[in-house]
Amino acid sequence: MTPIPRRALLSGAAASVALAACGNGIGSPGAANIDARVDNTLDFLDTTYPGTRSLRERSFGMLVMPVVTEASLGFGGAYGRGSLKVNDATLDYYSATQASFGVQIGAQQYSHVLYFMTEEALAEFRASSGWAAGADIEYALNDRGGNLSAETTTVLAPVIAVVFGQAGLLAGASVEGTKYTRIIP
Repeated sequence: MTPIPRRALLSGAAASVALAACGNGIGSPGAANIDARVDNTLDFLDTTYPGTRSLRERSFGMLVMPVVTEASLGFGGAYGRGSLKVNDATLDYYSATQASFGVQIGAQQYSHVLYFMTEEALAEFRASSGWAAGADIEYALNDRGGNLSAETTTVLAPVIAVVFGQAGLLAGASVEGTKYTRIIP
């Protein structure tokens, strides 16, 4: 048996990562599919992290991204689709895209919710033609007990991100540098 050359192994891994990213709903039945994924994601969040209910109740709106697929082999990218909900009603649909470069290899999927804690933050998001998440976003984090919640200082932030459900071979997940664009599913 001859060993597989390193370049062929890496090319095969890159192709596998690219194919894995294709299961993210691109070309899916549209709004109904996104709505079902958003509802399932919110149910999971409420059940698994009940501390996030207070964020939902205090927010003016939330952008729910049920599945974001990220893949990288030096150059990387991420893509997902979700919806903006205000008062539990879907207003618009959005895509999330992210690009990166560096010493990285692997793939992962994760979910995230952006909670808009002020009317101004929500209005700015909705008025933009393409809103990019920056370093000013606060994150609600898991504590050692497994609860996901936001501290009092975090709740004062205009936008709070909750990233959860990471699965894959890349370490960490962040929404910083992610661009959100309104779409018609």
